[in-house]
Parts: sequence; structure tokens; C-alpha cells
Amino acid sequence: MTGAAPAFATTEFTDAMGRFATGVTVVTVADGRDDIGSTVNAFASVSADPPMVLVSVSTDSYLTEVIDRQGGFAVNVLGSAHRAIAGRFSAEGRPSARLLLAGEPHHRGTLTNALILDAAIAAVECSVHQRVEAGDHIVYLARVRSLPEVGRTGSESKPLIRYKSRYHHLG
Repeated sequence: MTGAAPAFATTEFTDAMGRFATGVTVVTVADGRDDIGSTVNAFASVSADPPMVLVSVSTDSYLTEVIDRQGGFAVNVLGSAHRAIAGRFSAEGRPSARLLLAGEPHHRGTLTNALILDAAIAAVECSVHQRVEAGDHIVYLARVRSLPEVGRTGSESKPLIRYKSRYHHLG
């Protein structure tokens, strides 16, 4: 069975996977020239001891290039109020992450210098532990180095989720 062509089209596969609800994050990286960011829903906790997460990023994305160069990044877990931010960070030809967060309270992570959204419902700063090529994506296994203070909106936000290629919120 290894190496055999699947008996289904790529679009059928992506449609099936789209029926699995996932959280929505924005991954940010600071490089010497600019701030880079992208909406990512392939994010998960991998280990509590040591604390590790995984992030999957398209192989041919600029974000992959910068993560490889910098060796670290931040992940901002988005709440239901962040649908517009998720859309901005997933648009083709998007400008600098700093410009995409204009008007949104944010700060820089103390370890990665990456942008952290103050109103994110959670955030982590990570260093790349392992890079795994997986088809048309790179999976980064990363050690969590810092849990930046976020969620200063005064109330617990509901998560933003992605289901069937659309953003939704619980409740």
C-alpha cells in the first residue's frame, strides 16, 4: 500500500479534514527586517514535560523560511472576537504583521521578540526543537519557553474555531 496513489482527489481529502473543528492561531516571527505572521490552524500541544507544541506550516511559505532562519516563534490563540485578525493574517499578499495589528493592543515577546496580541486567549513563545518534512508542509516540534501575559480584556473569551473552511465561535 505504501507509495500507491490514493483512491480519492486532494479536494476530497481537504473537504474531509475541514470537517474536523480546530482552533485558530496566528503564528508570528520577528526577523531583522520585519515582522511576519500567518493564520495557522494546525497547532497542538504535544508534551507537558517538557512543554512542547507542534505547528504545521506550508513548505513554500515565507513564514517557513523565517522560522528556519530565526529558530523561534510565537503562537497567539485567537478568541471569537478575532475573526477579522484571522482573515487579515490569511490573506494573500498581506503586509507586515505589525501593520496587520495596527489598532490592536500588542507587545513583543521577551524571548522571541515576536508580536503577541494582548487580547489573545493564550500565547506561547517557542524555540524549534525539530523540523519534520511532511508532504507540502513542515511540522515544527517546538519547546515552549514562555507563556506571555495575554487576555487582559477582563472576561474569558470563547475560542475562534475553523470548521468546513469557515470561522465559527462556540456558544
